[in-house]
Amino acid sequence: MSMVDPSIDYLAEKVDSKYTLCILAAKRARELTKPDINAAEKEVSTALKEIAKDTITYERDKNY
Repeated sequence: MSMVDPSIDYLAEKVDSKYTLCILAAKRARELTKPDINAAEKEVSTALKEIAKDTITYERDKNY
């Protein structure tokens, strides 16, 4: 049983690296902490679930 649902392994398949996963989840969690958003669960959990559902996406800049 994983402590994170969805599991980190599953989420890692959605992105190119675990670093990208961390940054993506952190940025979304910061957006969810704004006062006008009323969350029933923790912001990071919500962000990870959105990544798993492909609600949150990213695009890698080819110049870097």
